[in-house]
Amino acid sequence: MILFPAIDLKDGNCVRLRQGDMSRATVFNHDAAAQARAFERAGFEWLHVVDLNGAFAGHSVNRAAILAILSAVKIPVQLGGGIRDLDAIAAWLDAGLARVVLGTAAVRNPALVKEAARRFPNRIAVSVDARDGIVAIEGWAENSELSTIDLARRFEDAGIAALIFTDIARDGMAGGANVASTAALARAVSLPVIASGGVRSVDDINLLKRSGVPIHGAIIGRALYDGQIDPAKALAAARA
Repeated sequence: MILFPAIDLKDGNCVRLRQGDMSRATVFNHDAAAQARAFERAGFEWLHVVDLNGAFAGHSVNRAAILAILSAVKIPVQLGGGIRDLDAIAAWLDAGLARVVLGTAAVRNPALVKEAARRFPNRIAVSVDARDGIVAIEGWAENSELSTIDLARRFEDAGIAALIFTDIARDGMAGGANVASTAALARAVSLPVIASGGVRSVDDINLLKRSGVPIHGAIIGRALYDGQIDPAKALAAARA
């Protein structure tokens, strides 16, 4: 299992939200590049970056901070938030991203996701962000009419790299991962699934690994910033 430490960017700062609420942001680091280097030194092999402002604006907003992160580390970086067209996807991949994560675009314009996956094999991921089993979009401000599994199945044969499943109710709350829903999604499709939202301890990592279906990875946010998870112990559990 791959662990992805999260860097969520709001106004250039590394923050954590609670349940995606921009008014409930806690700033943990004003230097995104320094935070990225710290995660790399801790032994993580990937970074998960989200442009929170971009998710609401519909275009990239925290470009300077993202480019600083890309310059600061050698490990691969995946980015989501506000990326809504092929030109933006291509520009970010050219800038050094390993992977682009599409969320709202996957609901509004599935043809875009399929075309991007065709042009950039294994470099497009789809974010499946759920509130009570229904996919949320536009920075989680709106609900769609799609279930998580319905959205995931749209891209079963599209050639995407992974699905990132977030339980919005648990995101930033450190209440534990939604293992049951993550595993249900992984059983429903053949695509790699990355768990996100609520991971608070090594026990959550172990529960995901023992879910009865392979879970490709897990994104960890607040628990790392708050010190609830020791990076070395988490990585050891993930690699065991």
